Amino acid sequence: MYFFIDTAKIEDIKKANEMGIISGVTTNPSLIAAAGGDFHETVKEIASVIEGPISAEVLADDTEGMVQQGIELSKIAPQVVIKIPITAEGLKAVSILKEMGIRTNVTLIFSATQALIAARAGAFFVSPFVGRIEDVGGEGIALIDNISTIFKLHHIETKIIAASIRKTQHIRQCALAGADVVTVPFKVLMESINHPLTTAGIAKFKSDWKKTQHE
Repeated sequence: MYFFIDTAKIEDIKKANEMGIISGVTTNPSLIAAAGGDFHETVKEIASVIEGPISAEVLADDTEGMVQQGIELSKIAPQVVIKIPITAEGLKAVSILKEMGIRTNVTLIFSATQALIAARAGAFFVSPFVGRIEDVGGEGIALIDNISTIFKLHHIETKIIAASIRKTQHIRQCALAGADVVTVPFKVLMESINHPLTTAGIAKFKSDWKKTQHE
């Protein structure tokens, strides 16, 4: 399983990338607005840092608008993937963009059936929302597991990006459930690196070393 970072904050992307574990970036209009940058310029700047897939979301609701925006976004950098919500209009846009050789990430997936439909429309990635479905009493990890099972059973090559990751446990659970990618906020990523016993162990090693220097 690969790690993407779910943010539009350039500094956080750079910090995560320096650790050598980030293979891509996912963004959405809310994240870019929160970062306070221009949409196209932000995506361009991210592309200067990350060589892997960068998901940039369309804002149009109709097929024609989605396709046009997708084409424009794809011109920013070759690694840009067009993020499209799963709607009837969105699926048509996914199919058209695939014929044009433009990769898509179908987002706001909340059922295995939606994921299967998106895959058959030509999605390169599907993004089921783990945390958000748990917010309403659903089982986010079971959703990842179901999608993974269906894709393997039917030899579907579409990749699963586990999104809406809220806690460190989600990362392990998504890896076990068969996600190809987990996209995490910077805060959750850093929390996943840290562990109380690691901190205590480092302190103990340093303490023991200091004792040897005074003998």
